[in-house]
Amino acid sequence: MMDLTVHTTSTAPAESKALLEGIAEDLGFVPNLAAATATSPALLAGFDGLRRAVAGGALDPVLRETAGLAVGVAVDNRYGVAFHSTVLTALGATPEDLERMRAGDEPADATAAAVYALARELVLTRGKVAEGTVRRTTEAGLSDTDVLEIVAESTFAGLVGTLDNLAGRVALDQPLRPATWSAP
Repeated sequence: MMDLTVHTTSTAPAESKALLEGIAEDLGFVPNLAAATATSPALLAGFDGLRRAVAGGALDPVLRETAGLAVGVAVDNRYGVAFHSTVLTALGATPEDLERMRAGDEPADATAAAVYALARELVLTRGKVAEGTVRRTTEAGLSDTDVLEIVAESTFAGLVGTLDNLAGRVALDQPLRPATWSAP
């Protein structure tokens, strides 16, 4: 494990300060995981760029966060699971669906279930998704754009999981602590 410094805007390298300030402006706080990447301005720029691109896409925010949660559970990333659970709660996800997804099961809604299945399979098979899984997304009404944005969110969530695991599990931020998770 690496012992990464969780930077603030006053301790981060100069090239990372503006990025951290932008993240704080967007989210209302700087997540510890983003702050831990600030040691490498290039990584933080890529992390933030992908985060912004995915958030600005056409995919419904609930479906986007469902994909992120699926990846977090699949790769045993408690930071990602807590983050996506917190956002899904704010977006109105039912406690029952959250419980199911956090346990590794699909949500009740057919479209959300197709998203969850695709995102999970993307990371578990390193992108070698079965044709039936892709067909399930189109049968659920998702467009090619939606599927590609699920790939992007899954990639971002996988990056979060990799960074958190490499860093030895970054401390959960206060807003995420109510959604603390450990693998079933």
